[in-house]
Amino acid sequence: MAVRTEGPRGRDRLAACTLALVTDLPLVEVELLVKGRSDLGEVAPEIKASERQTAVAIADLEWREMEGDDCEFHYGDGTNEAQDSDFPTVERSRLQEMLLLLGLETCQAQKLSLQDSQQISSDSMKNWAPQGPKDLPWSFLRKLQALNAEARNTTMVLDMPPDARPAEKENQMEEEIIYWNTADDLSADIYSFSEPPSPDSPVNPLDLLCALLLSSDSFLQQEIVLKMSLCQFALPLILPDVENHYHTFLLWALRGIVRTWWSQPPRGVGSFREDSMVLSCVPAFAFVRMEVSSNSKSQLLNAVLSPGHWQPDCFWHRDLNLGTNPREIADGLVEISWFLPSGREDWDIFPEPTAFLNLRGDIGSHWLQFKLLTEISSAVFILTDNISKKEYKLLYSMKGSATKYYFILSPYRGKRNANLRFLNKLIPVLKMDHSHVLVKVSSTDSANFVRRVRAIVAHVARSPCRRVSVEDMAHAARRLGLKVDEDCEECQRAKDRMERITRKVRDSDAYRRDELRLQGDPCRKAAQVEKELCQGQWAGDPPEKHRAELRHRLLELRMQQHGHDPAWGVQEFIAGISSPSLGEKLYFLRWMEWGLARVAQPRPRQPPDTVLTLRPKHCGAPDLSELFWPEPLGVEHFLREMGQFYEAESCLVEAGRLPAGHRRFAHFPGLALDLLLKGLPLELIDGSTLSTPLHWVTGLLKELHIRLERRSRLVVLSVLGMPGTGKSTLLNTMFGLRFATGRSCGPRGAFMQLITVAESFSQDLGCDHILVIDSGGLIGGALTTAGERFELEASLAALIMGLSNVTVVSLAETKDIPPAILHAFLKLEKTGHMPSYQFVYQNLHDVSDPGPKPRDRKQLLDQTSDVSRAVAQMEKQGEHIRVLADPAFCDPEKQHIWYIPGLWHGVPPMAPVSSGYSEAIFELKRCLLENIRNGLSNQNKSIQQLIELVRRL
Repeated sequence: MAVRTEGPRGRDRLAACTLALVTDLPLVEVELLVKGRSDLGEVAPEIKASERQTAVAIADLEWREMEGDDCEFHYGDGTNEAQDSDFPTVERSRLQEMLLLLGLETCQAQKLSLQDSQQISSDSMKNWAPQGPKDLPWSFLRKLQALNAEARNTTMVLDMPPDARPAEKENQMEEEIIYWNTADDLSADIYSFSEPPSPDSPVNPLDLLCALLLSSDSFLQQEIVLKMSLCQFALPLILPDVENHYHTFLLWALRGIVRTWWSQPPRGVGSFREDSMVLSCVPAFAFVRMEVSSNSKSQLLNAVLSPGHWQPDCFWHRDLNLGTNPREIADGLVEISWFLPSGREDWDIFPEPTAFLNLRGDIGSHWLQFKLLTEISSAVFILTDNISKKEYKLLYSMKGSATKYYFILSPYRGKRNANLRFLNKLIPVLKMDHSHVLVKVSSTDSANFVRRVRAIVAHVARSPCRRVSVEDMAHAARRLGLKVDEDCEECQRAKDRMERITRKVRDSDAYRRDELRLQGDPCRKAAQVEKELCQGQWAGDPPEKHRAELRHRLLELRMQQHGHDPAWGVQEFIAGISSPSLGEKLYFLRWMEWGLARVAQPRPRQPPDTVLTLRPKHCGAPDLSELFWPEPLGVEHFLREMGQFYEAESCLVEAGRLPAGHRRFAHFPGLALDLLLKGLPLELIDGSTLSTPLHWVTGLLKELHIRLERRSRLVVLSVLGMPGTGKSTLLNTMFGLRFATGRSCGPRGAFMQLITVAESFSQDLGCDHILVIDSGGLIGGALTTAGERFELEASLAALIMGLSNVTVVSLAETKDIPPAILHAFLKLEKTGHMPSYQFVYQNLHDVSDPGPKPRDRKQLLDQTSDVSRAVAQMEKQGEHIRVLADPAFCDPEKQHIWYIPGLWHGVPPMAPVSSGYSEAIFELKRCLLENIRNGLSNQNKSIQQLIELVRRL
């Protein structure tokens, strides 16, 4: 047995080897005794923080070479850095070869960002298959952004036709096909001797995922994982890096996963619960492979997670397209997925949330990951065909583990006696009994076997067992020496600042009243005065005396606001977004979003039949009281406070009450614009008052004009519609944006995000950027029932539509066209600023229909005409008016009316996104970009024009 002896740790290993030879005890157990720790509970003296990663020597155990009954172990120094020792040269180059193949070699120094994935190019209008390996990362990102269930498919349409390939290459390919047995899931050690990947060889989807994650910054990683979660794909938990030998636990990447499930207490009434999956404590079950297994872990996991009505491919497996391709860099990857109950007995396999973990590769080659899984799992299922002496020695090292172990065997003929002999030895070591051994051969009934595995999982989960959150898993990973992505200094400094702010938030309403003082009565009164001034402008010239009184009253209110200083929490927030480090600034904003969501008061939840759909089950009118509920405290409130300070100061400077040289908040628009350029939605219309802070918005646009310089041609795309019709989800899916979704956190006013158009495509498209505006829900129904709220929303709709080149009207039923949109249409006819319209129609009564029936289209147009005439009569504009149903604005033959199928395929929370939804969204996006390119969406706007429109509207 070869053991390195450099340094004190090396001497410990040498002592352990000598003692093992003398005592005939297993080497692993002896080494633990030498280090002052044993599986019987003896704990070594506490080690220093700097040496924490060396606490468990077995964590970096590497199974290197097996011959006969002998086995050789390799021990590093306990740190993750030490995993690079004695790696074969060919293994060192695997990652670089894969990155070069995929065109990602330059992304190690300069990581891909979220903005890179959102950029509009000519490819954004094509639904094409990748033609070479370098297309695969971008194809994956585009499809994932669109929530396409085929995102993981790495099939390529090669540029070189098959008959153009050299005969020698064809022979080589045939030999490889004969050599690789597609029925066997071979170990990583055998993969390392395969030929390096070549441009015309398919890429394993898991290799593509690992390469892309290693090439992405923390925020793109987070977006990738979030979209994978919506697609019901298994998520990466531990990311292997065979080049640098740092395996990374992806805690930060998983932070954004928030899910809703049915929670049923033992006694009492059940309800839906929404929580972060990183913080939820659930039982976890790991599935691993030891050496070779004829049974597929991933297929078994998919079957266990599926309710029986359909079997989604959550975990990629060997029977899927390219599933048998050798993994080059993905061995050692650990994936996680959750089962979440829906409250329906016929769909719920388990009564509570349950986590399932899957280790790719052999446990002997990835001992560090296996060790972690044994420490965080309630039970571990080990799939193998045979157990020999070397496997016995490997598992003997787990003696004393509190985790339950189950074996799923598919023994080779003639090996059963040997398996039984070693299993009998392991039973007392792992505290098993014969019920912990399951045999699955080709003749085994698969459905009964899956039911048996489910019964074991349910039994373990019901009994007192370990329950862990992803945060708990990360703590265990740190102890074993794994790198945790969240532990970088920038992230931790940002987290500390967030905690200092949120620690002061005990009651959201009280915090807004005491700390965000400018958003109280002075703000609402100022908004009302500005509204009266605006109404006077549209109604004709009012008496100058009245206008002067209004301006004087507004100035007094602004002076009252200016008398305040920013509260301590606001100052901390400003310091956070003023950090010279861009990374720390972005980390801080994400932490603030999550931190405020945790401390905000819980809002009333929807009934079970409405919470998981875009609209109520029977498509009834929404409860208007929801529109008046208090907003949950969020980042937008802190930015709104900054906007009010800037607004008050600008008003005083404009009136000559404050010298321009005495301004303290003139830099605020620049700080906010930094966030807009990095993907954060900024508020355009105040959600609490439905008013536009004029100086603040024009300040933002002026700063945007300076930043964009020569590339300042804009097309403005907006979406309006009823609450709960999926407006924000539509935009997020179409362009990869980050607008808030859900009834509890959707927009109240209007938010904007900026998308960059690639320079190579901007001339063809006719613009340099697309400004996307997402709005809150507008009231539908009779005009007379809405009152003042209707007037506010009509003003909101008029501003948004007046700024827009294209307006998407999102509907759930033909009767749901908000009158505020029609009111705004008539108002804008006077100005000539008429956007192009696209109606997005969802008939949730029958989501299986391929599209709306002709009578539905006719009903939509007729009802639009009727309501338009009613609004016109109210506006006293007479009968001779144009309406939205006129062919000039809404010709159904020119794709102005779209049918979007339901978002989910099945019953959430386990349902994946419908393929029909993803395809329809892509077609809508393609049509919108085509209209922009062909000039059918009105002429692009300069930022100066936008500023003027904001002032006029």
